[in-house]
Amino acid sequence: MIDKNSPIPLYYQLEEHIKELIEKGELKPGDSLPPEREYAELYKISRMTVRQAFTQLVNEGYLFRLQGKGTFVAERKIEQPLQGLTSFTEDMKARGLEPGSQLIHFEIIPAPSQVAAQLSIPEFGPVYEIKRIRLADGVPMALETNYISANLIKGLTEEIVNKSLYSFIEENLKLTINHATQVIESTIANQNEAKLLKIKKGAPVLFIQRNTYLKDSTPVEYVKSLYRADRYKFMIQMKR
Repeated sequence: MIDKNSPIPLYYQLEEHIKELIEKGELKPGDSLPPEREYAELYKISRMTVRQAFTQLVNEGYLFRLQGKGTFVAERKIEQPLQGLTSFTEDMKARGLEPGSQLIHFEIIPAPSQVAAQLSIPEFGPVYEIKRIRLADGVPMALETNYISANLIKGLTEEIVNKSLYSFIEENLKLTINHATQVIESTIANQNEAKLLKIKKGAPVLFIQRNTYLKDSTPVEYVKSLYRADRYKFMIQMKR
């Protein structure tokens, strides 16, 4: 497994070997790895080399450490490309995961000034306020709050929002969702957010604001989401 005559650094060889075991399913999420000392003795390399490989795997999200308990295989992060405009439901299905939602709030409210400005409607105009926990294979991935003009998108029900908003808007109302702007920032979960997402208070999360528009540039949706940073990552391809 480890070739000491190779020009490839020893820590990198060990890192790739552990990655391969994880990707083949020989090491599964939650499995405990042997101590650094055992790896060092097995491959006749230094503990510093093993520690470097472990640290890199932790940084890449393959492993995680629990103080006093050891090093464990992490749940794999869901990777979402940023090139196209898709719904959460579409993203999960594309990855072979079962999408789901847990609705925690649904009502029509007078639009606060910030929400009205984002949707280009008069202040206090009627908007749906929809708060959901988004699930993948039953695991909480995101806490999402949607604001949608009730005068533009009519007929929303709890049953509809528990499925796919985009499908309802495009297939039932025959409106074309065209583009969106999205801002991503890092933050930490407060006590209530952590409880809903089943993570620790103060755990890192990704705050995402999305503004979605119809083909004629009419704002159709203003969304604020918190994604679990331990289960989600975003990818973008860039050309020079």
